Amino acid sequence: MNFISPKTNFGFKKIFGSAQSKDILLSFLNGLLYEGQPVITDLEILDPYQLPRVLGGKDTYLDVKAQLDQGTFVIIEMQVLNLAGFEKRVLYNAAKGYVLQLEVGHSYTRLLPVIAVTIADFILFETIERPLTRFVFKEREALLDYPLNDIELVFVELPKFRKSPDEAQTLIEQWMAFFQHAAACGRCPRAWRTWRRCATPSNWRTRR
Repeated sequence: MNFISPKTNFGFKKIFGSAQSKDILLSFLNGLLYEGQPVITDLEILDPYQLPRVLGGKDTYLDVKAQLDQGTFVIIEMQVLNLAGFEKRVLYNAAKGYVLQLEVGHSYTRLLPVIAVTIADFILFETIERPLTRFVFKEREALLDYPLNDIELVFVELPKFRKSPDEAQTLIEQWMAFFQHAAACGRCPRAWRTWRRCATPSNWRTRR
């Protein structure tokens, strides 16, 4: 049986952003953000189109956008090539996901956190060996956290993950192995039964 690669634009959106993807996304995000603990119990997959508020403003399309049960927004992108301006685009999308929450007259207290997840098929941070990194606002010298970590950037650098599917232990390791070896995986992370239905081309005609 052949499965579509999660690294392709179409495949990533089909597997993680379709109407059948809730269980898959729950498993992936709990593995990524909470070490596999079922902290996220529910989420809503949203329209990934971020419409500008001002005429002539730049519109953006995300691969996947979701809102978690505690209110946090998560935007996810799969990036195969390290294109010029990539790092700035990550910041732009995260900031836009934050500011677009408010309408005129709304209080700043209504703002909800945004986590921007980037799965990169290239190396971004040469001096860090681990494949998973998370960035928040800190004071430069004392490394003191800003009172609110309302914008967090999370990166998964796939080339740094060198374990085979059989060697993957934690849930996030299993998901990284999935990205690297999807077509050949014999063992699947939790919720992969649902993933198999989403990622099998023969099922696309019957699923809306």
